[in-house]
Amino acid sequence: MVNGRKEILVIVGFALSISLLASACTAFLVSRRDSRRSCELLNAVCGEVLEQAPETERMISAALKESISGNEESMENSDVLSELGYRRQDFTARFYRQNAFCILVGFLAGSVLLAATLLYRNRKEAGRIRALAGYLEQVNLGKAVILSASGEGDFARLEDEIYKTMTCLYQTRDMAVQAKNDFADNLSNIAHQVKTPLTALSLSVQMMEQAPEGERQSHHLRRMHKQLARLSRLEEALLLLSRLDSGTLVFQKEEVDVFTLLSLAADNLSELFVDYGTSVEIPEQGELAVTADLDWTMEAVMNLMKNCMEHAAGGTVHGSYARNPLYTEIRIWDEGEGFAKEDLPHLFERFYRGRRAGEGGIGIGLALAKEIIERQNGTIWAGNRPEGGACFEIRFYSR
Repeated sequence: MVNGRKEILVIVGFALSISLLASACTAFLVSRRDSRRSCELLNAVCGEVLEQAPETERMISAALKESISGNEESMENSDVLSELGYRRQDFTARFYRQNAFCILVGFLAGSVLLAATLLYRNRKEAGRIRALAGYLEQVNLGKAVILSASGEGDFARLEDEIYKTMTCLYQTRDMAVQAKNDFADNLSNIAHQVKTPLTALSLSVQMMEQAPEGERQSHHLRRMHKQLARLSRLEEALLLLSRLDSGTLVFQKEEVDVFTLLSLAADNLSELFVDYGTSVEIPEQGELAVTADLDWTMEAVMNLMKNCMEHAAGGTVHGSYARNPLYTEIRIWDEGEGFAKEDLPHLFERFYRGRRAGEGGIGIGLALAKEIIERQNGTIWAGNRPEGGACFEIRFYSR
């Protein structure tokens, strides 16, 4: 609505400008012509007077000088033409038709110029509208190219908004296709992960049914408990992933001491460290805090420690931390064989299990750790140390 009123004001202002310009030009031309005619008339009158009465030359010269000098009061006081029986219309009547003709020509010239300008503008706008319509047709056919906004004004802004809208739609479409493919992959991986313990449970039940009465509650029962525990871990991991994907998992923002974070994670894994015969070394390096959710960040760190523990059975898992002006870095590493080279690009993919992965894992711990860290303004990296062993680096950036 505002743009429409603005457009009307621009057109009206343009029309008035053209009309005033045409009127000014016409007035200037008519004024010059009238001045020339007046000069010719005065010259004819003076010539006729001098021819009939040469002695009046001085009087005529003095009157002309007085008129040129600008002293018009004496001339206004003496109306000689009226005394002689003449009126002003007697001298100007024949010029009215010519003046009207000049004014009409000027008006027509201004109108033609205005009409030509508006026609050119309308054709230009129509051309840009056809170009935009053609672009939208190409978009509907899926053949659209990059639209570059040219010039300024409403059309340029419209082109820019169309381009941004199309870019957003393409990104949304690509994200939807990617989400669909990820969903299919996750569903396939989940089915595979569930199938393995269910198969093991089914075999254990069959073996228990075939075994003698006294042996049914021993070895097979332990295997069933193990597979049920695996299913329980899978269920918890899948529920957590679904909450992360849907955005319903809310992270608390609080000041967390890094040494406390690492120590709590190691304490929760103390029994597993004993089972694997692995020790933990986390030297205290002063007070250093990050803004994060203590419980969920500890869950991520525990997954990283468990991975190092599986690769360094009998060795030591190390933890350290430091800060620079940009970020706070937490490092967790082991003294084992490290990651296989072909596994490095896929370590944080869901359900991916490397060549040296521990028995019973479901390949989801590192993916969870990555999701938790990145949703708290952090990054995570995994690689091998030059001295040997796997290494994880977590960086929480300053806000």
